[in-house]
Amino acid sequence: MNKRNMKKNIIPYLALALILMAIFYGFNVLNKKVNVFSYDEFIKNVNQGSVVEIVVTPRDRAQTYEIVGKLKDYKENETFFVRVPLSNEMMKKIMEASERYDFKFVTHDDPESSSLLLILVNVVPILLLVGGAFFLFTRQMGGANKSMDFGKSKAKLSSDKNKVTFNDVAGLKEEKEEVKELIDFLKSPKKFQKLGARIPKGVLLFGPPGTGKTLLARAVAGEANVPFYYISGSDFVELFVGVGASRVRDMFQQAKRNAPCLIFIDEIDAVGRQRGTGLGGGHDEREQTLNQLLTEMDGFGENEGIIIIAATNRPDVLDPALLRPGRFDRQVTVNLPDIKGREEILKVHARNKILSKGVTLENLAKRTPGFSGADLENLLNEAALLAVRRNKESITMSEIDEATDRVLMGPAKTSRKYSEEDRKMVSYHEAGHVVLGLKLNDANDVQKVTIIPRGPAGGYAMMVPKEERMNATKDDLLEEITGLLGGRVSEELIFNKITTGAQNDFEKATKIARSMVTEYGMSDLGPMQLEQQEGAAFLGRDYNKVRNFSNEVAHEIDIEMRKIIDSCYVNAKKILDENRDLLKLIADALLEYETLTKEQIEYLVENGHMEEEEENYERMPLTKLREIAEEMGIENYDKLNKADLIKELNERQ
Repeated sequence: MNKRNMKKNIIPYLALALILMAIFYGFNVLNKKVNVFSYDEFIKNVNQGSVVEIVVTPRDRAQTYEIVGKLKDYKENETFFVRVPLSNEMMKKIMEASERYDFKFVTHDDPESSSLLLILVNVVPILLLVGGAFFLFTRQMGGANKSMDFGKSKAKLSSDKNKVTFNDVAGLKEEKEEVKELIDFLKSPKKFQKLGARIPKGVLLFGPPGTGKTLLARAVAGEANVPFYYISGSDFVELFVGVGASRVRDMFQQAKRNAPCLIFIDEIDAVGRQRGTGLGGGHDEREQTLNQLLTEMDGFGENEGIIIIAATNRPDVLDPALLRPGRFDRQVTVNLPDIKGREEILKVHARNKILSKGVTLENLAKRTPGFSGADLENLLNEAALLAVRRNKESITMSEIDEATDRVLMGPAKTSRKYSEEDRKMVSYHEAGHVVLGLKLNDANDVQKVTIIPRGPAGGYAMMVPKEERMNATKDDLLEEITGLLGGRVSEELIFNKITTGAQNDFEKATKIARSMVTEYGMSDLGPMQLEQQEGAAFLGRDYNKVRNFSNEVAHEIDIEMRKIIDSCYVNAKKILDENRDLLKLIADALLEYETLTKEQIEYLVENGHMEEEEENYERMPLTKLREIAEEMGIENYDKLNKADLIKELNERQ
């Protein structure tokens, strides 16, 4: 705890102590009884011997004695007080009475005769008042300074310690080419100005999350070796109207003093949404901030040498004025990487990791379509953590497989127990997906299948496209739907039962079928787009879809969707019925091994049995390992996890 926090914590206790002392003092004062005597009453009690204690304090200025004392019949909190003339005769009378009646007699010096006490009484209160006023004044000034800083820009200047270059950005070849002109301009602007060329004032990077938009902007600043200011769009918007606009002005003033420089605004959609939208009115603070940003980017003033790079995942909600030429002149789409890009990204993130000889990044790139750069970095990090947990000296394919499953579906729930009937049902369900993936030319390829529960699923089949394409044909989509229906069809063929396990398969199949009818024009309704993915901006783009059809057409859409699903279901049933032996072969292998890779599936289909792998414990299921451990007489084998069990088996051999 720092000193400032300690002071803040002590102050309430000190205040409480002062309050209690004041209450205690006031209580004592209120309970104390003081009897004021006249001169004659005092002399009478002294002469009668009724006094038991006297305290005399002279007051030279008033020429009096202040006498406080007690009588014999007084209670504990009762005293008397009297003022008498300042004279030697009065003091002589009191001293004689004290000798005669033997009561306590005390004299004090005049307090006003002490210079120190005089200062304490007269000067200290004034100093306390002046000090308190000064403290309150400085505190108010501090608050005023804070309120003045409220409108200051929160943009931070990047340090050279975290310098990023294009060597750290992989898989974005075309995107890097688009922004290289910015670097050339920042390094030598006269070359462009000589021919009258105007460099883009702003570059908007948009694409899915994790594709490297922020990293690309940092690389531009690192390559150009210029100041790099970065700020989030939400840092502009505050509760009070006008603060965001003030921060925009201050940010550009700082940038002008350090030009040429780069300003990077992350998540610009937080401040750049369309104006005039919203249920019940607009958002004045956000809209004023956006207006100021538009003015600074392309107003009457010139911002020479200042280039703005912004990133967003939602370009569809941005205000049109923000995207016009003169502001964000250039818009760069940062898409998910293809297979070559994924391999390059994996090489970058594998620099500081020790991979075993069996790990091939090219094969890993093939198995991870749809992964962003952030997903791939997380995949290798999870694999490294697993390798450390298993006490290995390098990362093997076993850890990478497990990490892929963790990223997609979550950790394996090996402790979950379910009946043999459920286990058999799940095996045939997943085997149905595998068989259709093998028999259909355009269906997704099964890279891995398992019946080990992960997340909400009792098992799953990792299905990826056989090859990456820009466009999908109608046959591709139909066979993808057919492959998704393989699990339900297999359950119905073998057990004459249906379960809830196909829920996610139906969700995906229905979405594809509806898109074929309403968006792609792949039905008997003709080449028409009946639905759009975006809705009104003030409701959010994903709130609902824009529907350009009547109720009658909606009924026809339902009919066409049903036709597609039914035809795919019939086709799946026909294929699985013709390949029952293959279905049983794969299901039996799943029951024994629990997990099958693409290579194991291909070997199983070609040879009719699994490859002998007695010595390869890594690829054996946990149930098989426990059987071997029981035969070897290993104690508490059922309480060991797979990694510890493999270690124990290797030591026994």
